[in-house]
Amino acid sequence: MTSSYFFSSSTKQYGTIPEPLHLLLHRRRRRHLPRHQVLPLLSSANGEPQLPQKPSACSLQPLRPSHRFRKPSFATAMSSSLEGEEEGEQPQDEVPEGMAEAFHISSSTATAISVLIAVAVLSFPLLMKSQLGAGAPLKSRALTYATLLFGFYMAWNIGANDVANAMGTSVGSGALTLRQAVVTAAVLEFSGALLMGTHVTSTMQKGILVAGFFQGKDTLLFAGLLSSLAAAGTWLQVASYYGWPVSTTHCIVGSMVGFGLVYGGPGAVFWKSLARVLSSWVISPLIGALVSFLVYKCIRRFVYSAPNPGQAAAAAAPIVVFLGVTTISFMAFPLSKSFPLALAQALGCGTAGAVLVYRIIRKQLGHLLDKTDSSRTEPKEAAVLNQKVGFLTEIAGPKGTELEIVYGVFGYMQVLSACFMSFAHGGNDVSNAIGPLAAALSILQGGASGAEIVIPIDVLAWGGFGIVAGLTMWGYRVIATIGKKITELTPTRGFAAEFAAATVVLFASKFGLPISATHTLVGAVMGVGFARGLNSVRAETVRDIVASWAVTIPVGASFAVVYTWILTKLLSYIL
Repeated sequence: MTSSYFFSSSTKQYGTIPEPLHLLLHRRRRRHLPRHQVLPLLSSANGEPQLPQKPSACSLQPLRPSHRFRKPSFATAMSSSLEGEEEGEQPQDEVPEGMAEAFHISSSTATAISVLIAVAVLSFPLLMKSQLGAGAPLKSRALTYATLLFGFYMAWNIGANDVANAMGTSVGSGALTLRQAVVTAAVLEFSGALLMGTHVTSTMQKGILVAGFFQGKDTLLFAGLLSSLAAAGTWLQVASYYGWPVSTTHCIVGSMVGFGLVYGGPGAVFWKSLARVLSSWVISPLIGALVSFLVYKCIRRFVYSAPNPGQAAAAAAPIVVFLGVTTISFMAFPLSKSFPLALAQALGCGTAGAVLVYRIIRKQLGHLLDKTDSSRTEPKEAAVLNQKVGFLTEIAGPKGTELEIVYGVFGYMQVLSACFMSFAHGGNDVSNAIGPLAAALSILQGGASGAEIVIPIDVLAWGGFGIVAGLTMWGYRVIATIGKKITELTPTRGFAAEFAAATVVLFASKFGLPISATHTLVGAVMGVGFARGLNSVRAETVRDIVASWAVTIPVGASFAVVYTWILTKLLSYIL
């Protein structure tokens, strides 16, 4: 039986593999490691990437399967994208054709996962006693069951499209693999939806519709709410298929505007609220791009220009984490209503986060930091460091051990920021599916159309499950766009984009500014690309994304009108 080998520069000789077998092995693993990850493994002694040479009979070295398919660490894998060599356009990675290819699992395993999710979707509503009580009429229970499925469909598409806000840059930079990102996001999204999801909402979600126009028209309002969920979910599914990151909030808003305008008239819509949503198309990407541009330039100015960039990155990380955790704890999650106590608690959380990050960095990268301490700066680099460096000055990136430390530090920080955004996203955007769902369930149970609705915990869990299911089955499509197709990302660039987006969304939410998290993150990724040069941003991808933003509200509105007409006809026969 012929053994398989991996090509290397070893001088140890083995028999040549027959050409057909070599081509077969190449085809079977051609997407396992993209080109930008293979080049570092083939680098020469001076760190310059080289193209693989044609193999010869004496250039074969046996590797066990566990070694041959082992993925390099993200710091090593990205070392070919040196920060000083950023002029060229990187090859665009292909989007995986299915869940099996995305997660490197067999097609039978992917099918089994999909079947299990489908069985759970059809079974779990039957266990929700708060909604399908034994004493309710059969017709009411059937409508409740269908309503829960409509809500799940919307939540599924939120997971498939919007979760890329949190994890796309981490996957694109190599800080997390796609499988790690999906598992991490699944846990945090579900926890955020369950623990932080809005427990009280009004029937007219997001202040878009005027409640008075639908008094006494419960059947019409019920059909409109279900149609809004179906319409928003339909457009999100189309956008996810093509990898377009669109705002789920805008989808549901556009759907409800279409329903309210056609079936309630112009007076049924809060036009000022709609104007705020439309303004976020411009405000969100611009602010995100500006902040990420400044953050990335700060990294290059104060880390790359330091005598020892690795030490500078390791020293800056605890400070950034302290400021970030303190601000988040004080503004977003205050632990007390008393200002002095809330401030003290926020400072305590920030200090704990900084100490934790410092210990992780020392434990994981301590041997490299000690190595850089003992080494001296080369004369050429010392001459560059002695020059006066401006904020916008182009600075060559570190190399070798310094690069590995910098990427390692910012990789850990990027993962932390992605985890926070994922948790916050689950608590915030689950309302886009659960709000209209809870309102529709309240109408079925005889609640008033304008009253506040208490959302049961099992309904929140249902929405969280929908987000996780959508992320697992289709989330890789938009993650590929955010992480790879707009501009080439490294841990430093990914952290700049993630940190900028999280900061902008946090402050905008606190001060009530019309900001879309999706648009902000896309703008932040573009800002990092602009910091490297205009040709570093792929104009074709940006054009497709902006076009999908422009048509989100009108398409959602059109779908809602059609679906409402269909549902009202069906309900007239059922009720």
